[in-house]
Amino acid sequence: MSRVIHVFRQPERFVAGTVGEPGDRSFYLQAIQEARTVSVLLEKQQVSVLADRITALLQEVARRFGAEDLPDEEPGTDLDPLAVPLEEEFRVGTMGLGWDSESRSIVVELLAVTEEEVDESVVLDDTEEGPDALRVFLSPVQARAFADRAERVVSAGRPPCPLCAEPLDPQGHVCVRLNGYHQRSPVED
Repeated sequence: MSRVIHVFRQPERFVAGTVGEPGDRSFYLQAIQEARTVSVLLEKQQVSVLADRITALLQEVARRFGAEDLPDEEPGTDLDPLAVPLEEEFRVGTMGLGWDSESRSIVVELLAVTEEEVDESVVLDDTEEGPDALRVFLSPVQARAFADRAERVVSAGRPPCPLCAEPLDPQGHVCVRLNGYHQRSPVED
Protein backbone atom coordinates (compact mmCIF):
# COMPACT_ATOMS: atom_id res chain seq x y z
CA MET A 1 0.00 0.00 0.00
CA SER A 2 1.44 3.39 -0.94
CA ARG A 3 1.78 6.13 1.58
CA VAL A 4 -0.51 9.12 1.99
CA ILE A 5 1.17 12.52 2.27
CA HIS A 6 -1.08 15.36 3.41
CA VAL A 7 0.46 18.59 2.10
CA PHE A 8 -0.56 22.04 3.34
CA ARG A 9 1.31 24.70 1.35
CA GLN A 10 -0.62 27.70 2.71
CA PRO A 11 -2.42 26.57 5.85
CA GLU A 12 -4.95 28.90 7.38
CA ARG A 13 -4.13 27.33 10.71
CA PHE A 14 -1.46 25.00 12.14
CA VAL A 15 -1.70 24.62 15.90
CA ALA A 16 -0.96 22.42 18.87
CA GLY A 17 -3.83 21.63 21.22
CA THR A 18 -5.02 19.15 23.80
CA VAL A 19 -8.06 17.13 24.75
CA GLY A 20 -8.62 16.16 28.37
CA GLU A 21 -7.71 17.39 31.83
CA PRO A 22 -4.13 18.15 32.95
CA GLY A 23 -2.48 14.88 33.86
CA ASP A 24 -4.65 13.02 31.35
CA ARG A 25 -4.28 15.12 28.20
CA SER A 26 -3.86 13.94 24.63
CA PHE A 27 -1.77 16.25 22.43
CA TYR A 28 -2.64 16.98 18.82
CA LEU A 29 -1.31 19.04 15.94
CA GLN A 30 -3.94 20.24 13.53
CA ALA A 31 -3.54 21.71 10.04
CA ILE A 32 -6.42 23.47 8.29
CA GLN A 33 -6.57 24.76 4.72
CA GLU A 34 -9.85 25.59 3.00
CA ALA A 35 -12.31 22.78 3.87
CA ARG A 36 -9.58 20.26 4.73
CA THR A 37 -8.51 19.47 8.30
CA VAL A 38 -5.89 16.92 9.34
CA SER A 39 -5.20 16.14 13.01
CA VAL A 40 -2.34 13.97 14.28
CA LEU A 41 -1.74 12.63 17.78
CA LEU A 42 1.64 12.97 19.47
CA GLU A 43 3.36 13.09 22.85
CA LYS A 44 3.72 16.20 24.99
CA GLN A 45 7.51 15.97 24.68
CA GLN A 46 7.27 15.91 20.88
CA VAL A 47 5.24 19.14 20.92
CA SER A 48 7.84 20.76 23.17
CA VAL A 49 10.78 19.60 21.03
CA LEU A 50 9.09 20.76 17.83
CA ALA A 51 8.45 24.24 19.28
CA ASP A 52 12.09 24.48 20.43
CA ARG A 53 13.46 23.29 17.08
CA ILE A 54 11.27 25.70 15.10
CA THR A 55 12.48 28.59 17.26
CA ALA A 56 16.11 27.50 16.77
CA LEU A 57 15.62 27.11 13.01
CA LEU A 58 14.13 30.60 12.73
CA GLN A 59 17.18 31.99 14.56
CA GLU A 60 19.53 30.05 12.29
CA VAL A 61 17.75 31.24 9.14
CA ALA A 62 18.00 34.85 10.37
CA ARG A 63 21.70 34.37 11.12
CA ARG A 64 22.56 32.74 7.80
CA PHE A 65 20.34 34.63 5.40
CA GLY A 66 19.90 37.87 7.25
CA ALA A 67 17.00 39.18 9.24
CA GLU A 68 15.54 40.80 6.12
CA ASP A 69 14.36 37.33 5.05
CA LEU A 70 12.22 37.13 8.17
CA PRO A 71 9.41 39.64 8.67
CA ASP A 72 9.46 41.53 11.95
CA GLU A 73 5.71 41.46 12.45
CA GLU A 74 4.47 39.82 15.60
CA PRO A 75 2.43 36.66 15.15
CA GLY A 76 -1.23 36.83 16.05
CA THR A 77 -2.17 34.76 19.06
CA ASP A 78 -4.50 31.89 18.17
CA LEU A 79 -6.27 30.88 21.36
CA ASP A 80 -9.14 29.03 19.70
CA PRO A 81 -9.66 25.36 20.55
CA LEU A 82 -8.94 22.58 18.09
CA ALA A 83 -11.49 22.20 15.30
CA VAL A 84 -14.06 19.47 15.83
CA PRO A 85 -14.87 16.75 15.10
CA LEU A 86 -11.33 15.74 16.03
CA GLU A 87 -10.42 12.69 13.97
CA GLU A 88 -6.89 11.41 14.45
CA GLU A 89 -5.21 10.68 11.10
CA PHE A 90 -2.26 8.90 12.73
CA ARG A 91 0.11 8.92 15.73
CA VAL A 92 3.37 10.77 15.07
CA GLY A 93 6.61 8.83 15.26
CA THR A 94 9.32 10.71 13.34
CA MET A 95 9.43 14.47 12.84
CA GLY A 96 11.35 16.40 10.21
CA LEU A 97 12.04 20.09 9.92
CA GLY A 98 13.60 22.16 7.16
CA TRP A 99 13.87 25.53 5.44
CA ASP A 100 12.57 25.90 1.88
CA SER A 101 14.48 28.89 0.52
CA GLU A 102 12.37 29.00 -2.64
CA SER A 103 9.10 29.61 -0.79
CA ARG A 104 10.89 31.11 2.26
CA SER A 105 9.01 28.70 4.48
CA ILE A 106 9.66 26.42 7.42
CA VAL A 107 8.67 22.89 6.40
CA VAL A 108 7.35 20.62 9.14
CA GLU A 109 6.90 16.95 8.34
CA LEU A 110 5.30 14.51 10.75
CA LEU A 111 5.52 10.80 9.95
CA ALA A 112 3.25 8.10 11.31
CA VAL A 113 4.58 5.55 13.79
CA THR A 114 5.70 2.37 12.05
CA GLU A 115 7.01 -0.96 13.26
CA GLU A 116 10.01 -0.73 10.95
CA GLU A 117 12.77 1.82 11.42
CA VAL A 118 12.17 4.89 9.25
CA ASP A 119 14.84 5.56 6.63
CA GLU A 120 15.87 9.23 6.81
CA SER A 121 15.51 9.50 3.04
CA VAL A 122 11.68 9.39 3.29
CA VAL A 123 11.56 12.49 5.54
CA LEU A 124 10.67 15.52 3.41
CA ASP A 125 10.54 13.30 0.31
CA ASP A 126 7.68 12.10 -1.87
CA THR A 127 8.75 8.46 -2.20
CA GLU A 128 6.00 5.89 -2.74
CA GLU A 129 7.13 3.74 0.19
CA GLY A 130 7.17 4.80 3.80
CA PRO A 131 4.82 5.91 6.54
CA ASP A 132 1.92 8.31 6.04
CA ALA A 133 2.91 11.94 6.56
CA LEU A 134 1.64 15.43 7.25
CA ARG A 135 3.77 18.14 5.56
CA VAL A 136 3.09 21.77 6.39
CA PHE A 137 4.77 24.86 4.92
CA LEU A 138 4.77 27.78 7.37
CA SER A 139 5.78 31.38 6.86
CA PRO A 140 8.22 32.58 9.52
CA VAL A 141 5.35 34.46 11.21
CA GLN A 142 3.17 31.33 11.24
CA ALA A 143 6.09 29.25 12.54
CA ARG A 144 6.72 31.72 15.37
CA ALA A 145 2.99 31.72 16.23
CA PHE A 146 2.96 27.89 16.23
CA ALA A 147 5.98 27.74 18.56
CA ASP A 148 4.49 30.33 20.95
CA ARG A 149 1.17 28.50 21.19
CA ALA A 150 2.84 25.09 21.50
CA GLU A 151 4.91 26.32 24.45
CA ARG A 152 1.74 27.67 26.11
CA VAL A 153 -0.10 24.37 25.56
CA VAL A 154 2.74 22.33 27.04
CA SER A 155 3.15 24.58 30.08
CA ALA A 156 -0.61 24.65 30.79
CA GLY A 157 -0.42 21.25 32.45
CA ARG A 158 -0.11 20.40 36.11
CA PRO A 159 2.12 22.70 38.19
CA PRO A 160 5.43 21.19 39.32
CA CYS A 161 6.22 20.34 42.93
CA PRO A 162 8.64 22.98 44.26
CA LEU A 163 10.78 20.26 45.86
CA CYS A 164 11.06 17.49 43.26
CA ALA A 165 9.63 19.13 40.10
CA GLU A 166 7.28 16.19 39.52
CA PRO A 167 3.77 17.24 38.45
CA LEU A 168 1.27 17.86 41.23
CA ASP A 169 -2.09 16.18 40.88
CA PRO A 170 -5.13 18.02 42.29
CA GLN A 171 -4.96 15.69 45.29
CA GLY A 172 -1.16 16.18 45.64
CA HIS A 173 1.55 13.51 45.34
CA VAL A 174 4.04 11.55 47.40
CA CYS A 175 7.16 13.68 47.11
CA VAL A 176 10.39 11.72 46.67
CA ARG A 177 12.38 14.57 48.24
CA LEU A 178 10.48 13.92 51.46
CA ASN A 179 11.20 10.17 51.22
CA GLY A 180 7.50 9.50 50.78
CA TYR A 181 6.71 10.34 54.41
CA HIS A 182 4.57 13.30 53.59
CA GLN A 183 2.11 13.84 50.81
CA ARG A 184 2.45 17.32 49.34
CA SER A 185 -0.71 18.97 48.19
CA PRO A 186 -0.83 21.64 45.50
CA VAL A 187 -1.74 24.33 48.05
CA GLU A 188 1.23 23.74 50.42
CA ASP A 189 4.23 26.05 50.22
